Amino acid sequence: MTSSAPQIRRYAAFSTTPTGGNPAGVVLEAADLNEEQMQQIAAQVGYSETAFLTGPITAETPIPVRYFAPEGEVDFCGHATIATAVALGETAGYGDYQLATKVGDVRIAADRDDAGATGTLESPPLDCLPLEAAHLEALLQALGWSADDLDPGYPPAVGFGGNQHPVLVVRNLERLRTLDYDFEVLQALCREHDWITVQLVAAVGPGQWQARDPFPWGGVVEDPATGAAAAAFAGYLASLGRLVPGDEFVIRQGAEMGRPSTLQVTLHARTAGVSGHAAPIPAP
Repeated sequence: MTSSAPQIRRYAAFSTTPTGGNPAGVVLEAADLNEEQMQQIAAQVGYSETAFLTGPITAETPIPVRYFAPEGEVDFCGHATIATAVALGETAGYGDYQLATKVGDVRIAADRDDAGATGTLESPPLDCLPLEAAHLEALLQALGWSADDLDPGYPPAVGFGGNQHPVLVVRNLERLRTLDYDFEVLQALCREHDWITVQLVAAVGPGQWQARDPFPWGGVVEDPATGAAAAAFAGYLASLGRLVPGDEFVIRQGAEMGRPSTLQVTLHARTAGVSGHAAPIPAP
């Protein structure tokens, strides 16, 4: 470890209170940390991701960033990016920045409103890929679900908004509320196919969705808010013709975990904007 321990900032992303949202760590000055040290810090912090800014902080050039879960590095993380935007706003000034991620440059913005500090990210280019029948069958088996649980109007697929996320839309909320899956089986499946989280959603009204996101890939049972999966879901809906550029929707997540989260999503021409508040979490 370096001679002086790096400062770890903690935020609840997609929440106005520290008891909601998805906790994320942010290390703004990580240039002197190597990969092993960053992984160790992320494991010690214990959040689903911690973001490490490994280069100079400036609004003129992209800031290099790496994201680590407790059990490995991920290419991109939405909620930790929202937390990073707010951390930059509070320390370097509110406004626009760019992050240099492993999936390309990501534009972010830090701002404030009456409810607190906000962050916005523009996702990497969206995509939607087929979910092979055998992979769907294995996924349903790991979840303890059947094909009858799924809404036939929303065929299963794999959305991409920086990472790959299988998307399963269920017929009703009760199926989400009773989520209880085989962690080891789903973890092996996600790692085999590089599925970062599994996006499980139900429609609850026009432009309103409820979601749950298992994250066994990173050693975490469930995410209370998943910004990258929200972007991937925008790409999924666009592929079905259910969303056009300029359309907006809201995802609510984390209620079953006692950490309610609100994610606001806007579809652009090739990307998605994902916005939300982030509240500081007091240091332990």
